[in-house]
Amino acid sequence: MALAAKLQLRQSQSLVMTPQLMQSIRLLQFTHTELEHFIDEEIERNPLLERAEPQDDAASDQAQKPEAEPQAAADGGDWFESEAGWSAEAISEKLDTSLENLFPDDPGTSERLGPDLTAQWKSASGNGGGSSSEGLDAGDMAASAITLRDHVGEQVALAFTNPAARLIAGELADGLDETGYMRADTAEIAARLGTDAAAVGKVLAVCQTFEPSGLFARDLAECLSLQLAVRDRLDPAMKALVANLELLARRDFQALKRLCGVDEEDLLDMLAEIRALDPRPGMAFSGGASDAIVADVEVRAANDGSWTVELNAETLPRVLVHHIYFAQVSPQAKNQAEKDFLAECLQNANWLTRSLDQRAKTILKVASEIVRQQDAFLVHGVRQLKPLNLRTVADAIGMHESTVSRVTANKYMLTPRGVFELRYFFTASIAASGGGDAHSSEAVRDRIKQMIDEEKPVDVLSDDAIVDMLKESGVDIARRTVAKYREGMNIPSSVQRRREKRALASAGR
Repeated sequence: MALAAKLQLRQSQSLVMTPQLMQSIRLLQFTHTELEHFIDEEIERNPLLERAEPQDDAASDQAQKPEAEPQAAADGGDWFESEAGWSAEAISEKLDTSLENLFPDDPGTSERLGPDLTAQWKSASGNGGGSSSEGLDAGDMAASAITLRDHVGEQVALAFTNPAARLIAGELADGLDETGYMRADTAEIAARLGTDAAAVGKVLAVCQTFEPSGLFARDLAECLSLQLAVRDRLDPAMKALVANLELLARRDFQALKRLCGVDEEDLLDMLAEIRALDPRPGMAFSGGASDAIVADVEVRAANDGSWTVELNAETLPRVLVHHIYFAQVSPQAKNQAEKDFLAECLQNANWLTRSLDQRAKTILKVASEIVRQQDAFLVHGVRQLKPLNLRTVADAIGMHESTVSRVTANKYMLTPRGVFELRYFFTASIAASGGGDAHSSEAVRDRIKQMIDEEKPVDVLSDDAIVDMLKESGVDIARRTVAKYREGMNIPSSVQRRREKRALASAGR
């Protein structure tokens, strides 16, 4: 067979993931904070993007300014010039120096800094006509909160006068984690500083006396022992209890009474003292602040009995394309590279605004369908939560299942029953024993928790008993599923609950 060249036409379909398409997919799964950070980066690199500010901000700021300050700013003088009748030139002549040398911390007048910076300085220093506390806000006070490292550093400076001991204490303080535990290896610190382990241990013993008690502990038992020692409660019985915390976790009270040599009443008193201790003493000085949850969707009851689903305006970024600026600079492009850069910026800006608009519409569409599916939950509570999966919502709104998954990731809904993550409404299905409608796994968890909360000390429910009770109410569930749900809610087994209830009942008598 002879080889010959041929020319053939072949038609096929393929999906090309362009950078713009990948960006739109990423925007769907961004949280509010991540989206704001992403937009800030885009505005920084794209000169045609800008944030849309509310139009009434300038009017409201003008209305909030004191009446005396605009006049002073207009005259170009400071408070001493308007009140005492002295000008800046007169003061310079009398003092033979300038105002900058006389007041080195003075940020200057409104002529040098502008009215905005002048007003900010006056507000911060208390010279704006009101009290100094009016210029402070909660963010400034939270930002100045003392950290664990600062708190320990102050005590190190007071406790050690020897430079070598202070250096060792600083290394130990660097080994503290956020809970106040000392995670560094003392032998490694001694080798790094060229000293012996005994000197490091001596400094560590002093550091373990710092406030709050329990700092510089190397494990939970040592942390509790340090706090008990400060309270003068570290007797032999308490030492035995702290040394056997694993038995306390298993609620093996009989073994604890035998090891501690105490009766049941004394053991209950000791357990109460343990509960009053702080297992993480360093958390009181945690420097990081947790981000508050901001709901992306708000659901309210309408007058006609339906539900109104709206997007939270605070989570919607306001981004505009600066077409006027593009029209001004595009004719001034000197070469093809500059023209291509401006064209690319305009294309990316238009694509971003359209992607943000599409993201908002998609979130609203998915949230509206979730509200429609879970109407009974909004009216009656968690017991009426229906089993729901991503495919059901995707088929109802005509979208792909992966799109719904991205939309519901890390998004929150504000309802009359509280704030819930969108993923909360997607629960597994548990079959009904009588062949009726399936039950939501979240609703079954709530039933199990209520049964255990209502049980009596003489009639503690086992997992098998809970299974029988659920089957009588129409829920077909296996015992291992009940055990998994119970453990997921941090509820101990029936044996441990029975032992604890008997101990509490004996203490009550």
